[in-house]
Amino acid sequence: MTWEGDGGRTSALSGPEPEPTSSVAYARAILNILEDSSGEKAQLQATQKAMLNILGDFSDEKARLGSVQKAILNILDDFGAEKARLEATQKAMLNLLEDFDVEKNKVASANLALEGRTEELTRSNAELEQFAYVASHDLQEPLRMVSAYVQLLEKRYKGHIDAQADKYIHYAVDGAKRMESLIGALLEYSRAGRELQQEFVDTGLLLDGVLATFKDVVEEHHGLVTRDAMPTIPCDSAQLARVFQNLIGNALKFVRQGVAPRVHISAKRVDGRYLFSVADNGIGIDPAFSDRIFVIFQRLHTRAEFPGTGIGLAICKKIVERLGGQIWFESETDKGTTFFFELPAGEQAWARPDRSP
Repeated sequence: MTWEGDGGRTSALSGPEPEPTSSVAYARAILNILEDSSGEKAQLQATQKAMLNILGDFSDEKARLGSVQKAILNILDDFGAEKARLEATQKAMLNLLEDFDVEKNKVASANLALEGRTEELTRSNAELEQFAYVASHDLQEPLRMVSAYVQLLEKRYKGHIDAQADKYIHYAVDGAKRMESLIGALLEYSRAGRELQQEFVDTGLLLDGVLATFKDVVEEHHGLVTRDAMPTIPCDSAQLARVFQNLIGNALKFVRQGVAPRVHISAKRVDGRYLFSVADNGIGIDPAFSDRIFVIFQRLHTRAEFPGTGIGLAICKKIVERLGGQIWFESETDKGTTFFFELPAGEQAWARPDRSP
C-alpha cells in the first residue's frame, strides 16, 4: 500500500504487498457482512414492526380493559346501591316479622281466650239443654193435673155462674193447653239431635215416608208435592225425617188464600256436600224477620192466623248443625219460600252407585 509524501515521492508500508485474491476475499467478506447486516436490519425492522403491532394491540386491549374496568366500576356502584336497597328491604322485613310475631302472640292469646269461652259456652249450652229437658219433663205431670182440673171446672160449672166466670174459665183452659203445648215443644227441642245414629240413609225412601204423613193435608188443599231423585248419605234417619217434616209441614201450612200449595224437594251434590231444598209457593217471609226465623218460640204470625208453637225451624236448625251442615232460606213475599240445607256427602256413601241417584 503506498501514499504520496512530501515532494511527490511514494513510500511503501512495511511488509509485503498484498495479493489480488486476498482483496477479493476481503471484499466478499465485507459484502457478506453487509448482506448479513441488511438481513439483520430487515429482521430488526420486522421485529420493530411486530413490536409496534403488539404495542398497538396492547393499546387497544388497554382501552378495552379501561372500558371493562369502567363498566365494572359502574356495576359495583349499582351493586352498592342495590345492596343498600336490599339492606333497607331486609330491615323493613325484619320490622314486619317483629310486628308479625307481636300480632301472632296477640292472636294466640285471643285464640286461647276464645277456646276457653267456647268450652265454657259449650258446657253452658249442655247444661241449659239438660235443664230444659229436665224442666219440661218434670213440669208435664203437674201441668197435666192443672189442665185436667181446669177442664173439669169448665165442664162442670160452665153456664152455671155467669158470663164473666165462663170467660175466666175459658182463659184458664186455653192457657193450660198452650202451656202444655209449649212444654211439649221445649221437650222436643231439647231432645233434637241429642244422640245421633250414623247409618246409610236412602233419602228418597225416607222422604216418601214423610210425604205419606201429609197425604190427607195435600188432598184437602188440592196441593201437589213433587221431588227429584235423592241421594244415599251417612246420616241419622230419624233426625233428617224431622227436618223434612217441619219444612214440608210449614210449606203446606203457610199458604196463600185461594192458591193451591205447590211444594218441590230437590238435592244436588256441590263440592263434597249435598244441598237439599224445599221450595213452595206460599205467603213468603219478610226479609226483615230473617234474623228471627230460626229462633225458638219466635212467631211471625198470630195463633189465630196460623197455629203452632214457633219451634219447628229452630229444631231444623239445631238438627242440621248437629249433622255437620247449615240451613238458610230465600223468599219473596206472596211468591214463596225456598229453604236450603246442606249436609256432608261422605265419600263412602258416594262410592255406593247402587244407592245413589
